[in-house]
Amino acid sequence: MFQYARRQYRSVEQRSGVGVLDKAVAVLEALAAGPASLADLVTRSGLARPTAYRIAVALERHGLVDRDSQGRFGLGARLGELAGRTSTDPVEQAAVSVLARLRDVTSESAQLYRRYGDLRRCVAAAERPTGLRDTVPVGAELPMTAGSAAQVLLAWEPAGSVDGLLDRARFTQAVLKTVRRRGWASSVGERESGVASVSAPVFGADGRVVAAVSVSGPIDRLTRQPGRLHAAEVVGAGRALSRAAGWRSG
Repeated sequence: MFQYARRQYRSVEQRSGVGVLDKAVAVLEALAAGPASLADLVTRSGLARPTAYRIAVALERHGLVDRDSQGRFGLGARLGELAGRTSTDPVEQAAVSVLARLRDVTSESAQLYRRYGDLRRCVAAAERPTGLRDTVPVGAELPMTAGSAAQVLLAWEPAGSVDGLLDRARFTQAVLKTVRRRGWASSVGERESGVASVSAPVFGADGRVVAAVSVSGPIDRLTRQPGRLHAAEVVGAGRALSRAAGWRSG
């Protein structure tokens, strides 16, 4: 997790000599810790309040910073798109276009998650450009105990290997069996109040689940049965990413 600067936005050794660039990097590094109000951004970056706001808004115009429904600043989807183009990981490379297409088809934000122990990390995202949305910045780490993506990442694990997580989870083993049987998961207000999501697995060449692809947004739009709206599209995106990973069905 990002370590806050000691009230100095960058040390002398780390500065490039281009002041505005150093300040922009300080803002991005501050947001790597997760969404931040302007007050949080000032504390994390060590920048003056007017400067932090001005830099964050400028980065927002380029898609490198985004704001959620609460007005908090976060890392923008453009960072993930740029990283995906230089990544050597075939799934993350393919995610740039697959998530953009999924977002356009569903009109909701789309994400790709990988599991790291008891956490899942957003490694790529395509954000809905306007209106109320569920913003999950690239690099954000979420628990493996709630949300449809967590369900997917656990549903194909060997029996008994997820008992420790299930003791703390907001879903049960029976839910995971249903996810595996039908090939997708949904959640309503499970990870965050007012948010619904649908997720599907991404399989690797060996048939194991290597990631979860999701769409998420407000319950008012996705309803309390989001799978009826978007399961087919999300499963299709999962299959496209699985093929990029070398998976062959049948």
